[in-house]
Amino acid sequence: MAFYSGEEQTEDYLFKIVLIGDSAVGKSNLLARLTRNDFYSNSKSTIGVEFQTQKMDINGKEIKAQIWDTAGQERFRAVTSAYYRGAVGALLVYDISRRQTFDSISRWLNELQIAAFQTVVREIYNILSRKVILSQELKKEDTAWIGNGKTIVIQGDGNHEANGQPKKAWCCSS
Repeated sequence: MAFYSGEEQTEDYLFKIVLIGDSAVGKSNLLARLTRNDFYSNSKSTIGVEFQTQKMDINGKEIKAQIWDTAGQERFRAVTSAYYRGAVGALLVYDISRRQTFDSISRWLNELQIAAFQTVVREIYNILSRKVILSQELKKEDTAWIGNGKTIVIQGDGNHEANGQPKKAWCCSS
């Protein structure tokens, strides 16, 4: 599913993907890593929303992903949820070293489903964790509720590729 952005399109598909989660979980660094191959150890909290685009070739098709980084602070919640509309996918991001950020995922998921009800693919959600030893696995109880077994759990941090896969490929496949 693609959406019209108002500019001349040269790609085969244009997708809007939103990064959502609590403040300071690594959404901005994930965006920087995906789009510019950068990593900032001391990044500041996002105010409102920012987005970057990333073009890639998947199976001979040119894909352009608009990846939107939303603010995680409570005071921006009413504004940022408006940016969920038109999204065809979401990355729910939490910090594995702060349990409360994982516990907030269900609230973020509910907010996403309300705001982007008709456009977000609800069967599959990518859950990304940051600050994790790559060999460590989440407890089964932690992932049991997410997507009723239809979730792709990708562990890694903003400074590494996810599950050993090239970052651009897993972002736009499943």
